[in-house]
Amino acid sequence: MLLHDDATARGFEPLSSTRPLGEVRAGALLIRERWQHVLGVTALGFSSAPGLGGFAEFDAPAAFHAGVLPAGSWLVNTRALPHLALVPPGATSLRVAGRLAAVRVAGPLPLPLGGDVACEDDAWPAAWPGDEAALDGVWLEGVWDLVGTLHDLLVRDIPSLAGRLGVAPWRADSLARVEVLGEHPVYVAPGAVVEPFVVLDTRAGPILVERDARIHAFTRLAGPLAIGPESQVTADRIGGCAIGPQCRVHGELSTSILIGHANKAHDGFVGHSVLGRWVNLGAGTTTSNLRLSYGATSLWTPAGRRPTGQQFLGTFFGDHVKTGIGMALQTGTVIGAGSSLFRAMPPTVVPPFRWGGGAPYAPHDAGAFLATAERAMARRQVAWTPADRAWWRAMAEGWGTSGAAPWGAG
Repeated sequence: MLLHDDATARGFEPLSSTRPLGEVRAGALLIRERWQHVLGVTALGFSSAPGLGGFAEFDAPAAFHAGVLPAGSWLVNTRALPHLALVPPGATSLRVAGRLAAVRVAGPLPLPLGGDVACEDDAWPAAWPGDEAALDGVWLEGVWDLVGTLHDLLVRDIPSLAGRLGVAPWRADSLARVEVLGEHPVYVAPGAVVEPFVVLDTRAGPILVERDARIHAFTRLAGPLAIGPESQVTADRIGGCAIGPQCRVHGELSTSILIGHANKAHDGFVGHSVLGRWVNLGAGTTTSNLRLSYGATSLWTPAGRRPTGQQFLGTFFGDHVKTGIGMALQTGTVIGAGSSLFRAMPPTVVPPFRWGGGAPYAPHDAGAFLATAERAMARRQVAWTPADRAWWRAMAEGWGTSGAAPWGAG
């Protein structure tokens, strides 16, 4: 399987600067994991913007920018999010919500693929002879749809994911002194700890707590909610969220996605937001997710500011973003990867690898960025390889010298 980011997906900033879309969490799963579940195969690699050729992260496949994709391999559009169901035997092309989303290619497919491939029916390579199958699901038309589709995906994903993990619904005698409200199931994996005096509110959807996660006393969890392995959640209300592995969450968190290894470890409201990997929010960092007019939101994109059609929208944090204490963020803010911001409220658009206490921001010194990132990662026992470090240095230096002009103004 090759995961292909089309031209639209390559504009999903601030995430697309430093990661392919397949390594973004949508619903309870990374998009790559979703397609691996549906197709029953492992990803060979991804096809995205040339600048992502050095991307490497945990079990993510490498860029597949040169060579030939073997005949019979699946080619997948990463903007398509099928619900979790296995593909019928014999299917060699798949439609998600009526649109062509994946094909098994009929012949060897030379790479690289252009960004316009796999975005319209007539742009697809020929499919291996076989049947076409229709799958339920949704499409991402803009990066804001990660938030807009979150609730419904979580409601569907959590029971399927729990079944795949072999986690049965919680029994009434297995969580002492924990209050459960509602009829949706609660799944608590072996090794996870739910301390006494936790409230599990399942009236709006199910709750999944994965292995070795810990829910501290006096926390209210509101479904639909998925909490990843080894994450810690402590105090306040956490609801409608997809929290990846090894995250730290404290304070109010609503309808948000943490891809993984992110810290929101202090008070402050974060709502309708997306946090890339290794984001750290300083104490009191708060996102606005509703305009004073209660009107529809817009969001900056590389193609200009776009209406989202959503009333609630918070902040999109790129990988390795850091905020200082008391940071207030406006509705519909985009903060590029590698930026460290403090003191003053930033504009609604901050390019990647910026640093400072107020706009206009200086380029983030590459050496300082690398040192901070490596210290943060070491706290989770994660280290870069020399190749990883060189790629991130090139990213930081490239954005610093380019002036980040394509990002425009907030």
